[in-house]
Amino acid sequence: MSYLASLRCKLYYEDSAELDPSGKNKPAVLFVNGWAISSRYWKPLVEKLSAHYRLITYDQSGTGKTVIKGHKPDFTIQGFANEAGELIEHLGLQNTRNLHIVGHSMGGMVATELSRRYPDALLSTTIIACGIFEENAMTSFGLLFLGGLIDVSMNLRNIFMVEPLRSMFIKRAATKEIPKAYSDIIIEDFTQSDKEATNAVGHLSIDPEVLRAYTRHVIAIPSPVLCCVGMADHTIPPQGTITLYEQRKAKTPAPTHLLTFEEVGHLPMLEETALFGEELEKHFEFAAQFYKKSSQETTGG
Repeated sequence: MSYLASLRCKLYYEDSAELDPSGKNKPAVLFVNGWAISSRYWKPLVEKLSAHYRLITYDQSGTGKTVIKGHKPDFTIQGFANEAGELIEHLGLQNTRNLHIVGHSMGGMVATELSRRYPDALLSTTIIACGIFEENAMTSFGLLFLGGLIDVSMNLRNIFMVEPLRSMFIKRAATKEIPKAYSDIIIEDFTQSDKEATNAVGHLSIDPEVLRAYTRHVIAIPSPVLCCVGMADHTIPPQGTITLYEQRKAKTPAPTHLLTFEEVGHLPMLEETALFGEELEKHFEFAAQFYKKSSQETTGG
C-alpha cells in the first residue's frame, strides 16, 4: 500500500510485489477501475491470480484513497491515462514486454489509451463491459437521455444508500448475487466519490467523439485483446462490447477474442470470480505464447 505523488494527485496503489519481492519477476497485471468505484472490488480476483502474477491496483483520481485536494486533475481519458502511465513508469514496467492491462467499464477506455502509449510494455489488453454503439438518431437520443440520468443521479446519489433503492442500484450493477461486503463497497464508493470527477467521467463515457477515438484505438492495439461481457448487463448494453470485438476482428490480424457470460451483469470479477479468473489466465498465457512465437520467428529460432 503506497502513494505516488504527482502534479495531478497523490495516487494510492497496491502492488503485490511490495509484500513479496519475488513477485517482481512475475508477469504484471494492472487493473483499471470503472466509473465511480475504488480498486477494492478487484480483491477477490487479485486473490485468485496471486500465485502466478504481480498484481497492481490503484484508485483513480476522484475515488478511494487517492488525494486530489490541492491538485487540479483533468477528468478525461487522457488525464486518467497520465496518472496510470506515471504509475507504470514508477514501477519500471514501461519497456518490459511483461504487462497485462485489464480495464473495466470506463476503465476499458483508459486501458486502451495505456495500451497505445506503452506498446513495448504490453503483453495483452482485456476490456470488460466497455462497448461502442451504432451511430443513429435513436442512439443519439438514448445517449442524451443517459446524460440527463447521470446528472440527476449525481445530484440525488445519497438516496441509493436507502432501501429499496440500494438494492435496485446493486441489481442494476450485478445480475448475480455478490457478497454483501462488495455491494457495500459499490454503494460507498459511488456516494463518496468526488462529484466533479464522477459527473465528468459519466459524460465522457458516452461522448460520441470519445467513443469514435476509443474504437479506432482498440482496433490499433498490436497485442492480443480479450473483450469480456456479461450478457445480462443492465448498466451498459452487452451488444456494444460484441460490436467492438467484431470491428477489431474484421479490421486487424492481431489476435482478438470474445468472452461472454450468459447470466452475468456488469461485474464478472465479483459475479463469476473463479471462472473469470480462469479465463483471464488463459488469455494471459495465450499472449505470452504469442510473443514467444513472434520472437522465435523474428530471430529465426
